Amino acid sequence: MMQQQWTAVRSDRIAPQQVLRWLLALACGCVLLGTGNLQAQTLYRIVGPDGRVTFSDKPPDTPASKVTPVNSTLAAAQSGVPLPYELRQVVGKYPVTLYTGNNCAPCDSGRSLLVARGVPFSEKTITTAQDADALQKLSGNNSLPFLTIGTQHVAGFSASEWAQYLTAAGYPQSSKLPAGYRAPPAMPLVAVEKPVAPAVSTTAPAEPVLPPITEPRPNPANPAGIQF
Repeated sequence: MMQQQWTAVRSDRIAPQQVLRWLLALACGCVLLGTGNLQAQTLYRIVGPDGRVTFSDKPPDTPASKVTPVNSTLAAAQSGVPLPYELRQVVGKYPVTLYTGNNCAPCDSGRSLLVARGVPFSEKTITTAQDADALQKLSGNNSLPFLTIGTQHVAGFSASEWAQYLTAAGYPQSSKLPAGYRAPPAMPLVAVEKPVAPAVSTTAPAEPVLPPITEPRPNPANPAGIQF
């Protein structure tokens, strides 16, 4: 359906930037109307009663399952330094999340583009099988880099395409970040759970109770107690 709409728009020769604005506005409208796009941006790690780990974009109905949100593109990057008002408004509407992997040159190029343009973003790393599974649930494939701008998904790196989406979302062409801004550190897509250490008892162990010492009775046939 979306492909047909895109073809129809291009046949009228509307500028690509206007098309991107229309797509982002449509996605925002869907969120406000409660179509579920907002919920789809949160992925849940579910540990069932049998210990089996699965991922879903909806929390389970089973109360015995342990549920952990592993990603939310609705959380804007925070650095402790307030952003300018206009930039803060854009980040609130269309937060940017970058998904990267190790030894990924396109990932490095995408990160550099966001930094150079002054786009506040969260970075999620894909390094484990659980990360890859979660990314598959979120994006439909495991290709990197993967970029989300609000509810828009952009697979692969293309400087021109990324720039068009960022401009359509309202991000400035040049950096407006304050001088003291520091990007948050990259975090795994799936948080690593630390093993719970066993409780250490502070009660001192009880002293062992020794049996009473009894003197052997003398043997009338061997009063000296000689043994061989």
